[in-house]
Amino acid sequence: MKVNLGPVTRLEGHLNVHTTVENNTIIDARCVGEMFRGFEVFLRGRHPLDAQQITQRICGVCPYAHAIASSYAQESIYRPNIPPNGRILHNLIQGANHLYDYLLHFYQLAALDFVDVTAISNYSGTDTDLVALKGWVSSELSSNKPFPAAPFLPRLSGKYIDDTELNIGALKNYIESLELQKKANRASAIFGGKFPHATAIFPGGCSQDATIDHIATYQSLIGEVRNFIHQKYIPDLVAVASAFPEYWEIGQSKGGFMSYGLLPFGPELDSARLFAPGVLENGQVSAVDFNAITEDVRYSHYSSRSGLRVRKGELQPAPDKQTSYSWIKAPRYNNKVVEVGATARVLVDYQQGNNSKIKQLVDHFAGQVGITADKLNSVLGRHLCRAISAVVIADFLMEETERINHGGPTMAEYQIPSSGEGFGATEASRGALLHYIRIEDHKIAKYECVVPTTWNCSPKDDNDRNGPMESALIGTYVETPQEQIEANRIVRSFDPCLACAVH
Repeated sequence: MKVNLGPVTRLEGHLNVHTTVENNTIIDARCVGEMFRGFEVFLRGRHPLDAQQITQRICGVCPYAHAIASSYAQESIYRPNIPPNGRILHNLIQGANHLYDYLLHFYQLAALDFVDVTAISNYSGTDTDLVALKGWVSSELSSNKPFPAAPFLPRLSGKYIDDTELNIGALKNYIESLELQKKANRASAIFGGKFPHATAIFPGGCSQDATIDHIATYQSLIGEVRNFIHQKYIPDLVAVASAFPEYWEIGQSKGGFMSYGLLPFGPELDSARLFAPGVLENGQVSAVDFNAITEDVRYSHYSSRSGLRVRKGELQPAPDKQTSYSWIKAPRYNNKVVEVGATARVLVDYQQGNNSKIKQLVDHFAGQVGITADKLNSVLGRHLCRAISAVVIADFLMEETERINHGGPTMAEYQIPSSGEGFGATEASRGALLHYIRIEDHKIAKYECVVPTTWNCSPKDDNDRNGPMESALIGTYVETPQEQIEANRIVRSFDPCLACAVH
């Protein structure tokens, strides 16, 4: 039986997943990026300082990560003397954006795969938001509409949390999380200028001043977000994990893991980072080599050459190509499949012992839910790793604000050379993000982006090996093949962003 899951809802962009099911088991899966954009084409010939602005438009959820990666790439050419404040403000902007994205993903995108919204019908309290939600859901359920209004209904058939109090509490936090996301975005905008698409991020720092008023407001907002993470987000995640322990065994990708590292401690590009970079294969971590990254296009809608390294990348759309099924390319590292994202970020750091807090949190929560660290390669593992990332980043941001030199410079001065090339790498909330720029005659001659969802949602490569998400789906038992709530839970655990993947 062939079943198309698209359009897959509660994610960014246009994703379809073609599955083949036999005996209630997925035996084949194809991730289909259904659109083409071409950012790398229209960046050519632009002024280099346009890059960190234009590439932010790749995504409205994680624009700051693109601005930061572009800035890093340009810094590797300009070699500016970056003031410490400049890098700190980069971190404050990007870190707050991560916190927003983790809350958005868990509550608005993924939680409704597990939380039973119909439990609100049993609510007897006086909370204004919950009373309004109860009235709305009850009205929709009794309306006999073929397609009740989003976001709560309709929903896939399957098991949901059966504890009424847990469901109602999660729904209350769903609503409250919207306000906390606004606070995280306000914090980013204090130094970024606005959200989305910051105007203040530049190579070498930030154009916003680091005033005491700005710092105090930022601390207040992030403090509220941090409290919500500890008091609401973490308990809700543990409740989901307790209700669905089988999802520690479901959704494993078949390959290695890669992280570029996140939030540098100093202004230099090679500074140590809060999350360490590395490639994890067979229990061993090695340094990341950007020259080892290639992109296959045998099954992608492009007629450009396959297996090209990033600096040689090409973009020649071929919508009628007979062998292809996706607009996403298939990146490979040393010709191997790797998953990127929160699980990669945590496992790569955990394996190296870089950040003692990450190791403590992994061991603590693994013990609490009765798993070992290797089970983080799973649906619940990806959710837990986002929560661990949120705790570590929120604490770091509060500490980082104390390191600001009040009133000190926040921007470097530099001259843009007539030619040069450089890589810029960071971690978007969804994983490893790489930008490459080549400048000729003071203009952008070539620009390439390899983004997290291009890795995770990649089609098969030239050797017919499935990408991480496809491999995580294959072998999964589905109770109802026509709906596949199990497959949807796997897909959303990757938090795919197709707008980024088909940039």
